[in-house]
Amino acid sequence: MTNKQLRHDDHSAVSPGRPGSGVFPDSPLGENIEGIPTGRDVEWEPLLDYRRNGVSETTIHGAVAWAHGDEVIHSFGGNVLCYGRSMMKPFMLKAFTEVLTDTTTWEQKAIAVASHNGDTEHIATAQSLLSEAEWPLMMTPLDVPLIQFGRQVRRPRRWYHTCSGEHAAILKGCRLLGHNRAGYTLPGHETFAGFLAALRSTLGKDWQPLRVGKDGCGLPTVSNTVNELALLYAGLVREKDDDWIWQAMVENPDLVGGFNRLDSTILKAGDGKVIAKEGADGLLGIAIEHPDYPKGLGIVIKIAHGWNGQATWYLARAILGTLGIELRNPYPLVRQKAFIVSGIVPPQLLEVLETIPTWDEWDPDQDRWQYDWSTYTDVHTPRVPPEED
Repeated sequence: MTNKQLRHDDHSAVSPGRPGSGVFPDSPLGENIEGIPTGRDVEWEPLLDYRRNGVSETTIHGAVAWAHGDEVIHSFGGNVLCYGRSMMKPFMLKAFTEVLTDTTTWEQKAIAVASHNGDTEHIATAQSLLSEAEWPLMMTPLDVPLIQFGRQVRRPRRWYHTCSGEHAAILKGCRLLGHNRAGYTLPGHETFAGFLAALRSTLGKDWQPLRVGKDGCGLPTVSNTVNELALLYAGLVREKDDDWIWQAMVENPDLVGGFNRLDSTILKAGDGKVIAKEGADGLLGIAIEHPDYPKGLGIVIKIAHGWNGQATWYLARAILGTLGIELRNPYPLVRQKAFIVSGIVPPQLLEVLETIPTWDEWDPDQDRWQYDWSTYTDVHTPRVPPEED
């Protein structure tokens, strides 16, 4: 289908032939690009479902990958191609770890790899990375806090954006390295070159992304398969003592995300042996130091329909539970129960998975009547009056 066949309004400023129309897609059905499978081409697998009295009302599809060292040991739901988004912040900062080692506090290091809620402590820590005169250099979009309490009275500001700590750390690192800070969000900048170098240290020196997109904060994000993302997170375990990223995250979990955020909760539960990072549109990366996986274990969850914090939480609790790491349950579903699909873990862990409930004592079964309702149907069946002669 070409632009000429698109039924734009006659007065549309972006109808075919008008200036700027070329930045829009050619078809509402999407383009078929050779070598780049879309989500429609992937056989997503169910990961869990929400049931009301035994009937599935919602089924969450997605993909899960496990990597041990440089080997993918389990893949479920297809080797999906996606963007790593904010899950890749530890790798984006790899180019600046050395120069920021002695020039930042541990709190500043943690906010550098954060996708924070925009609480007061997050904003104060992010702002402390730069002098006030440098603040106008930061190019995050205007935003409001991600999780807000009470009445919304805040006007949008760049510092409230969930990625403001990362941007501030990059700007500080660029100044210390002598890089031009203008254009730091562009793929032609040294920042992006350092990001690619960090990925290639694990994926190979000849690795190239199939696509480079613009992330929600304006920085480049590259396409990776779920298997590649798991390999990268396994690499974080091997490199945990090479820089400050691991220690900064485990020492300051509430700066990485914030109140009731999944990655912050996993960091607290991991007792220094686990780091986790959420990514927009349904991503969770977990790097685990575990005696059964001496080369480093990386696990990535990708939700097909995009971000679903509660569903991802159930999956993370089940997966971590099979490895002996106890994660609390999220808030309960309303008269439903979540049930896990066995394929999210390797076969040898299935017996352990079957012992991990997706509910707690404060979350009883409220999706049914706890008596045999059928015994009352005859008593309460409305009587039909006899027909008149």
